[in-house]
Amino acid sequence: MHFGFSYVGLIFLLMLFIPNLFWAKNKPKDYDRYAGKENKVLLILERTGEVAVSCLVLIFSDFNPQGLSLWLVWPVAALGCMILYELYWIRYFRSEKTMKDFYSSYAGVPVAGATLPVIAVLLLAVYGKNPFLFAAGIVLGIGHVGIHFMHKKELTGSENDNTDSGISEQ
Repeated sequence: MHFGFSYVGLIFLLMLFIPNLFWAKNKPKDYDRYAGKENKVLLILERTGEVAVSCLVLIFSDFNPQGLSLWLVWPVAALGCMILYELYWIRYFRSEKTMKDFYSSYAGVPVAGATLPVIAVLLLAVYGKNPFLFAAGIVLGIGHVGIHFMHKKELTGSENDNTDSGISEQ
């Protein structure tokens, strides 16, 4: 592992954060009702993973391509995940912006908005042979994907039960 700036890490963070800036003004209907019920342990893991991943992808130059080789399949696959992530956001922003839209699958990936960037981070960690980023990606995945699957389960359960759990079908 080599300390140094990673422009690949910066590109990944921009691909991650820019849609989230738009999302802040386009949250799904009833999102705050779900956010208030998030598991605190998963929330701590999510936040810890977010900070660790954000720092680690920038401070190791090993994530930058080091010449042509078959090993480039890892960052290319990671980039593919991030492109799917961007396409997921485009679909969300064009939708009615409901909870169902937000927690939908995309290209066969469940809760794509949470899952795709975590997979991308793990693939990038493999490419950079960086166990710290891989561990941070696991922590992020447990927290972030865990929270989103809990929200999706709550959403699906309330649709199946036809009970009023704070979700408005408009």
